[in-house]
Amino acid sequence: MTSPNPAELKKILHRTKVIAVVGVSANPVRPSYFVARYLKLKGYRIIPVNPGLAGQSLFGETVLGSIADCPPQVDMVDIFRRSDHVPPLVDEALAHLPNLRTIWMQIGVEHAEAAAKARAHGVDVVENLCPKMEYQRLFGELRMGGINTGVISSRLS
Repeated sequence: MTSPNPAELKKILHRTKVIAVVGVSANPVRPSYFVARYLKLKGYRIIPVNPGLAGQSLFGETVLGSIADCPPQVDMVDIFRRSDHVPPLVDEALAHLPNLRTIWMQIGVEHAEAAAKARAHGVDVVENLCPKMEYQRLFGELRMGGINTGVISSRLS
């Protein structure tokens, strides 16, 4: 697996508008909750997907039971599920989301065959990274805390 370079990641984060967060939790201490909340605060529309929470409300949206229930505007699917659960999720996203541009697999989540299938359909794939962390790294939020992000910029934060 080749990770996208910083410019590609930045392009993905700029163009994305609606994110389906698969495996989101209603528990505010769970990573899937605070990542989705953070992305919502940054202006993305978050579509929560978790069959165990379907019908509840999170982030101003009704939790959906599956990717197939998502609105067609979803352009990124962020997967908070084990790697062995990825293939059917990618298949479902490819079949039901006409505006899909990115499959993003969270830290620890990778699946080479599913990633290759998505790429073959023209979809960008990010594996084993967190969009919240990448957003903070690429848009200067971590530098404000004194962390070396590895991103060189002539702009002052």
